[in-house]
Amino acid sequence: MLVDARTWSRPSSKGTESEAPGQEPYYLPTSDEVQVFEQCHARQLAVMLKGPTGCGKTRFVEHMAWRLGRPLITISCHDDLTASDLVGRFLIQHDQTVWQDGPLTKAARQGAICYLDEVVEARQDTIVVLHSLTDHRRTLSLDKTGEIVTAQPGFQLVVSYNPGYQRMLKDLKPSTRQRFVALDFDFPSPETEAAIVAQESDVDGDRARALVNLAQKLRQLHDRGLAEVPSTRLLVATGRLIAAGIHPRRACQTALVAPLSDDPSLLGAMTDLVELSFP
Repeated sequence: MLVDARTWSRPSSKGTESEAPGQEPYYLPTSDEVQVFEQCHARQLAVMLKGPTGCGKTRFVEHMAWRLGRPLITISCHDDLTASDLVGRFLIQHDQTVWQDGPLTKAARQGAICYLDEVVEARQDTIVVLHSLTDHRRTLSLDKTGEIVTAQPGFQLVVSYNPGYQRMLKDLKPSTRQRFVALDFDFPSPETEAAIVAQESDVDGDRARALVNLAQKLRQLHDRGLAEVPSTRLLVATGRLIAAGIHPRRACQTALVAPLSDDPSLLGAMTDLVELSFP
C-alpha cells in the first residue's frame, strides 16, 4: 500500500514525516491492541511496542495514525543519534544562524504521533530527552534557545524494539520503561498471517498458506542456532516474487532463506524444507 509521505531533511535525524494517509494502511488485529492504543492516545499515554523484527509493529503505528487522523513522524534510531538530532539545532543559512526544529520538537508542536523505531539502539543520554514528554508535563525543553515547547493535543510518543536483541548495554533504563504502556507483539496466527501475505503480496491463498506453513517450520530452527527467524515481512517479499512469476523455490531461496543466515548447515536445512514445501 502506498502512503503519501514526504521526507524532510534534518542533519542525521533520519526522520520521516507523513500526513495521516487517506487510504487505510492494511492491518489485521491479533488481539485488543487497537482498542488499547486508542485509549492510550485519548489519555495522553506513551506506548511501547515490543516484538520480533517484521511482525507488524511499524504497520500497526501507521494504521493507528490513519485511524486517529494524526500526522506521523518516524525516527529510525541508531548509535549516532544525538539529542540535538531529535530536538533541533542552530544552522548557518546564508549570512545568519537560524534554529531548526528536530523531528521530536516538530511532532510536539504539530500534535503528531512521534514513532521511535528500535529505540534501544539510541544512546541513553539521547533517550533522556523523552522523559518530560511522557508524563504530566508533556513539555520539551530546548536548552539552546531557552524555549519550553508544550505538546499540542494529539501528540503521542510511541517507541518500539525487538526484545530478542536486548543486551545489558542495549536496554532501556527502568526510569524510562515505566513511562510507557507496553504492548507485546508476536507473529500472527497461521490463518491471520496467510491472509496478510495474500493481501500484501497478491499471491493466491494456497501459496500464501504454503509460505506460512514453511515459515512455521523454519522458525523451529531458532533452537538450532538460527539467530533471526523468518518474519511476516520476508514472507510478503517472497510472495511478491512468486506473484511476479518467479518459481516458488527460487523465490524462497532468495527472499526467505538467504537473508536469514550464511551458515552452510542452516542453509542446507532450510533449503530442504523449501523443497519439501514446494516440490
